[in-house]
Amino acid sequence: MACSKVYFLLVINFFGFFLNVHGNLDPNFYSQTCPQALSIVKQGLEEAIANEARVGASLLRVHFHDCFVDGCDGSILLDSSATIQSEKQAIPNNNSARGFEVVDQIKCKLEAACPGIVSCADILAIIARDAVVHYVGPTWEVRLGRRDSVTANPAGANMAIPAPFFNLNNLTSSFAAQGLSFKDMVVLSGAHTIGDARCTNFRAHIENDSNIDPTFAAFLEQICPKMGNDDVLQPLDVQTQFVFDNRYYQNLVVKKGLLHSDQQLFNGNRADTLVLIYAIDQSKFFDDFVKSIIKMGNINPLTGSEGEIRFNCHKPNYS
Repeated sequence: MACSKVYFLLVINFFGFFLNVHGNLDPNFYSQTCPQALSIVKQGLEEAIANEARVGASLLRVHFHDCFVDGCDGSILLDSSATIQSEKQAIPNNNSARGFEVVDQIKCKLEAACPGIVSCADILAIIARDAVVHYVGPTWEVRLGRRDSVTANPAGANMAIPAPFFNLNNLTSSFAAQGLSFKDMVVLSGAHTIGDARCTNFRAHIENDSNIDPTFAAFLEQICPKMGNDDVLQPLDVQTQFVFDNRYYQNLVVKKGLLHSDQQLFNGNRADTLVLIYAIDQSKFFDDFVKSIIKMGNINPLTGSEGEIRFNCHKPNYS
């Protein structure tokens, strides 16, 4: 969906340059230029989740995938065109990344209230926080002032986004490439306490791995056989699908991680200690998650005069 109204891009983007000339993200970035921005995003997300319970988890994932490819710049939202190859067609996102229509709806409301002010990249960051809060997780102040990229990088998405078949070394390297620590990797993986995965992404864990509870594996084989049912969904957290809690880590301790990459975090290695801490202490998980997702949201943002404020999240201005 595209907003129908056209605004004066040059004037507004010139004004936006002075708002963030030094490139520092700030929770109060829109307090003067669009004070209703946060409430518009929250309301739009709440309406979307009321219509489809899992879409908040889907959009939290979109924020992760956006930040892991050239920084948190909204590039994942761009559609393919004559000059752009979309990240949506990259292997980690194809037939998987979803919820883009929710971003469109929110963006249109923001454009009506504050034309040319709120970036698509910031919308994703705010949605990520509001989704976690909706699912009864922790809250945090979202640092704002990101601008939007004018191009996408599907090859980068294929290289940078962690895959469900990754082992611990792969995961560690993938997060380290973004400036994120081993601890960040373990705690941000806890976002898998909400959301679903497709059969095609956990079939190999059922069929090939020994570090899975036999009863759990047998249950999963009923919905995800060796052949077929590729798109059948299973909650990443079998206990509390729509609650952001520490059950993800408790599942790992009893070998009920859904993905191969999940169970790698509790498999007789140095991640075990952190998993046990988070499985026991939800408050510690929440505190560390907030620190790590703020850190992730600060990966290479475009600020100042870099990039632009897109009016339609699917395409660059003047395209």
